[in-house]
Amino acid sequence: MQILIASHLEAEHVEAIRASHPDVEVLYDPSLIGVPQYVADHHGPTPRLSAAEQQRWEDMLARAEVAFDFDWQDPAALPQRAPNLKWIQATSAGIGAFMRRTGLDRSGIVATTAGGVHAVPLAEFALTGALFVVKGLPYLQRQQREHRFERYTTRQLAGMRVAVVGVGGMGSNVVRTFDAIGARVTAVGRVGGSYELPEGVELSDVDRLDEVLPATDVLVLCTALTPETENLISADRIALLPEGAAVVNISRGQVIDEDALIEALRSGRLGGAALDVFREEPLPADSPLWDLDNVLISPHSASTVESENATLTALFIENLARYRAGEPLLNRFDADRGY
Repeated sequence: MQILIASHLEAEHVEAIRASHPDVEVLYDPSLIGVPQYVADHHGPTPRLSAAEQQRWEDMLARAEVAFDFDWQDPAALPQRAPNLKWIQATSAGIGAFMRRTGLDRSGIVATTAGGVHAVPLAEFALTGALFVVKGLPYLQRQQREHRFERYTTRQLAGMRVAVVGVGGMGSNVVRTFDAIGARVTAVGRVGGSYELPEGVELSDVDRLDEVLPATDVLVLCTALTPETENLISADRIALLPEGAAVVNISRGQVIDEDALIEALRSGRLGGAALDVFREEPLPADSPLWDLDNVLISPHSASTVESENATLTALFIENLARYRAGEPLLNRFDADRGY
């Protein structure tokens, strides 16, 4: 069996994969793939390959049965360029739109996501974003800039009503995080879905979202982007949120009507937002979001921590053992559901 590592991975993690299955051949040449710009960067600037280097990359693709990440050159052509490829382990949790765009959702190649790998850092960011609004950090920053030492009254997140939309690996951890600090949490899952939730957490579904939003102080978006969830939080639904509510988006920018969100933030009807994802990325320089002091902007990096590649490698090694034993793979992408 030959395994292609198609994005940057530190030497110790490559060796861990080799050591876990000594009888497989690991194909990895970092000179043929993107150069990382930061720790756990899997989409660094792509290199210009010489004719000889390009041929080496083509040969590696053609030989691989398993791939750690997608071909960076032309993923849509993987069925042709990698005819032996049976399974790809993605380095991202949200690959639905990518799979549809490239046609890989119809290719017959099995893909598994990085679901759960980013659950802890994303839950930490969601909590940070909620506290950014609830604790009035923009106000404190203004006071600090003006050298004003004036006591004030803040709010308490414990006891507030938090709605978490999307209860997969990421969302369920967000639910547990907010529940642990004493918030009153409602988990909003798919219709008919069943979830293991902490005692006291209410369960609702997307068909009842209009009933949940008017009683929501903090809205956290964790859902996968699918045709059903695109623009799920429309202008009408933003209008259902109470005055002063906070919005945290760690799913995808297309899940919410960004123009309506901007208007609600500008007017002060919403208390603030913490956004890791946007309709267009990179966020355009002329986006009003940059200049709203009640908005915390993260450049789609809330999930990225120094330990990410170690966690991804452990997931891949576990899935590789399952693959070789003919057992169900963890986080298998479901083309019908889109995640």
